[in-house]
Amino acid sequence: MNRLRLGILISGAGTNMEALVRACTAPDYPADPVLVISNRPNAEGLEKAQALGVSSLAIDHKAFGEDRKAFESKIDAALTGVGVEIIALAGFMRVLTPWFVERWAGRLVNIHPSLLPKYPGLHTHKRAIEAGDAEHGCTVHWVTVGVDQGAPIDQARVPIEAGDTPDMLAARVQRAEHQLYPKALAKACATLKARI
Repeated sequence: MNRLRLGILISGAGTNMEALVRACTAPDYPADPVLVISNRPNAEGLEKAQALGVSSLAIDHKAFGEDRKAFESKIDAALTGVGVEIIALAGFMRVLTPWFVERWAGRLVNIHPSLLPKYPGLHTHKRAIEAGDAEHGCTVHWVTVGVDQGAPIDQARVPIEAGDTPDMLAARVQRAEHQLYPKALAKACATLKARI
């Protein structure tokens, strides 16, 4: 089976990265994780990646000051250097420039904690509760230049319960993310393979 070489970008604990890497251990999964990159050198996810047998690398965005393209060029070089074919953003807390997004167009996916197009951006759980929504959830989508505006690949729905705080809701949504992302990434790989 021809598996796509997967790069994963993280910024923190890497729980979605871990879910993806574990899914990739299945012999019929269509992706093979070859590199995890964090923009934060102290991200817990870097150690998790190494423990799971995936190469990891820290590229500290702070070292590049305001030069976002220089930072992203370094990431791009690392990804292309190991032959990455598809990228999963898994809690990567940087908005990517049009240069990077267009360079990887059709090969770049993200997970967002809301039922897009509802609540792009930050503080999604608080916003859903305050709006009185009955349900919330998460979306895996193609990344485009517009933040959280790319076409959805798949979604998971989570009920909002009486008395929910943003943290309580976030914990339930995160559990849904861990189930959704591997399935949605497999769909994205199938879409990409059909175009190649």
